[in-house]
Amino acid sequence: MKNLLMTVILLATAALSAGELKIKADYFESDQAKNIAVFKGNVNIKKKNDELNATKVVVYTDKQRHPVKLVATGDVSFKIKDEHGKRYRGKAKKVIYLPKKQEYRFFTDVHLHQLGEKKEIIGDEVIFNALTGKARARSRKNNPVVMIFDIKEKNTTTTDKSHKK
Repeated sequence: MKNLLMTVILLATAALSAGELKIKADYFESDQAKNIAVFKGNVNIKKKNDELNATKVVVYTDKQRHPVKLVATGDVSFKIKDEHGKRYRGKAKKVIYLPKKQEYRFFTDVHLHQLGEKKEIIGDEVIFNALTGKARARSRKNNPVVMIFDIKEKNTTTTDKSHKK
């Protein structure tokens, strides 16, 4: 029981990149020999401006019990703020987060939307790096990747003065 409590405390206070990580769930179990912690049922994870909700999250840790990978499955929804201050919201069936790279990997029915902008990516696999702001997407099915964004065009309408009466 003491080891279980220590694992929970370390996971709850571990820094992924910087800041406190808070995990809430209906169920928790840990396997120290495998360096994993499993959270099930109404899982909610918050870190700074980021939030992730899922049915199940498995946290993989190193020997010092620092998270090295999070795998969220089920109906995953998320909010992310990158290092450039841009905010994103979306959903997917599976999300893998790699803290050292600050990289999110979204899989199956992915919808990633940049808030405040008309920019969306829809696909089967989207990889987004919160450090660089770079994203790439591909389709694993017969459906194409869909990109939606606004193109702001300069108003080209001019008044023709030669038609004055």
